[in-house]
Amino acid sequence: ILVKGDPIPYVSRGGLKLEKAMKNFDLTLEGKVCMDIGASTGGFTDCMLQNGAKKVFSIDVGYGQLAWKLRQDERVVCMERTNIRHVTIEDTKEFADFASIDVSFISLKLVLPKCKELIRENGEIVALIKPQFEAGREKVGKKGVVREKSTHIEVIQMISDFAVENGFEILDLDYSPIKGPEGNIEYLIHLKVTNQPFEFDSENHNKKILAVVEDSHNLSK
Repeated sequence: ILVKGDPIPYVSRGGLKLEKAMKNFDLTLEGKVCMDIGASTGGFTDCMLQNGAKKVFSIDVGYGQLAWKLRQDERVVCMERTNIRHVTIEDTKEFADFASIDVSFISLKLVLPKCKELIRENGEIVALIKPQFEAGREKVGKKGVVREKSTHIEVIQMISDFAVENGFEILDLDYSPIKGPEGNIEYLIHLKVTNQPFEFDSENHNKKILAVVEDSHNLSK
């Protein structure tokens, strides 16, 4: 059988999440130092490199997962068996311009403050909001799936508020083009690191949350 055109141009489907974020959030990574937090096989890392990243720190608590072609790439710094919460600027020796966060079994509330130490002022982040790891246990259904629209809205609002309180400006929001394991809908949030005061239009952002959650559920039917 001849399959024309590679359906996934990255080492894993994860790259499609960042690809959507880049298109919809108008991101450019050309010449930037990037960080892939929760790298796994390296789909995000691959997408970063294909979009001109100068260097990528690929960080994961696991071991032996990063694709061989990325390990061989001199632009990639493979940081395995590494918990992002323990990484310091002494480890990276430079501030990143951009970071992606795709982590499991841990809340973004534990990861975002650390990112602030590792990313330069006005640097950007695209993080996956995963309701199954943010909602209280009583709101997570069978097989770890969160189906309730109201819980999705609640979780995104909670992470948004946390981000703003911790010096991140919210630039945009969308849903991930790929569901998580077991069919969980996940969301992409675009943040900017800032120590300057900024105006947060919570009313507009809440409207955006409702619209994005609505769209994500309509597509899932």
